[in-house]
Amino acid sequence: MAYEFDHVHLKSPDPKETADWYVKAFNFKIISDTVRVFGDRFIRCETSDGIIVNISGARTNEKMGEGDAGAHWGIEHIGIKVDDIDAEIERLTGLGAKLVEGPIDVPDGRRIGFIKVPHEVRVELLQAAK
Repeated sequence: MAYEFDHVHLKSPDPKETADWYVKAFNFKIISDTVRVFGDRFIRCETSDGIIVNISGARTNEKMGEGDAGAHWGIEHIGIKVDDIDAEIERLTGLGAKLVEGPIDVPDGRRIGFIKVPHEVRVELLQAAK
């Protein structure tokens, strides 16, 4: 059987606020915005290169743990390619992100950095080697 990547799912105490932030920050497009039978607001987004990112709130009677934008076990971060990491860090911190690490010059010429975005999500910014 062939396996294909399907989506990333982010949980948020305010799915609309979070989706709107990703629209401004990374040009996500909101595809749908519904309330599911589970009782949660479910917003389906798409990146400019076609990756699906679902953002939803807590389901009815679901108790959510705290978010963690630090390094941790499990799904630790999402990565976004950028043309100019310094300019993007400045722009994204202006939108409310917090720089937590970097930018780091990697020996192969790439530059990376990590930001904390709303609701404790860790995002890696990656600039290709020049």
